[in-house]
Amino acid sequence: MTEATDIEALAQLLAGAFRVLVFTGAGISTASGIPDYRGPQGIWKTRQPIYYQDFMRSAAARNSYWQQKLEDRADFDAARPNAVHEAIVRLEQAGRIELVVTQNVDGLHAAAGTSEARLVEIHGTNRRVECQRCGESSDPDPHFSRFADTGQAPLCRCGGFLKSATVSFGQSLRVGELNRANRAAERCDLVLALGSSLVVNPAASIPLRAAERGVPYVIVNRGVTGHDRLAAVTTRIDRDVASVVPSAVDRALAAG
Repeated sequence: MTEATDIEALAQLLAGAFRVLVFTGAGISTASGIPDYRGPQGIWKTRQPIYYQDFMRSAAARNSYWQQKLEDRADFDAARPNAVHEAIVRLEQAGRIELVVTQNVDGLHAAAGTSEARLVEIHGTNRRVECQRCGESSDPDPHFSRFADTGQAPLCRCGGFLKSATVSFGQSLRVGELNRANRAAERCDLVLALGSSLVVNPAASIPLRAAERGVPYVIVNRGVTGHDRLAAVTTRIDRDVASVVPSAVDRALAAG
């Protein structure tokens, strides 16, 4: 199929949907300068993950964690929402979004204008830092400045360990946010997975929950995904999301 055909197919599905569940992964943010984590040049292939349990019990692990975050910080700080984030906002403004569930921790959906009421950052966000003892949330900037000066992972004023407000390997998802996503999967009339490899669970089970109800399930991603062979997938578009989604959204909304 040609790119134009793919855009038209997606536009037709969007035009007939009024409660869209959008599920997004790293592939929607590469155009904003955020590295892909699981693509051919993905960071995960060259970087040893730091597990939450190690973070909590080892000062060396905490220092390594903060060093990795410091190395990534320039990319996250420079990143701005791109045409895909903005297209999703237009769908929300038109009253077509049930929920946006993102695996990304870059905060770009919120920066683009997706409302808090329609957004679940299922793996958290790098835009805040949280204390692992008292739960206080704070601006990351002072903590990164302190770490850059000392090389020592910062502590909360209560003495607890500070880490980015993201879900690390071995750390449980936030139950409330997972429940919000699953409720949306029970209500939506179209599920759209964008730029995700769909291999990280339990997050990747969310679009399937909707698809197994018989809801149309569209995957737009360049490269294979963990759901490609499933019968529940009704439309599979193997392209960069930026080349398809903004145009399809505009056509769908123009069609009323």
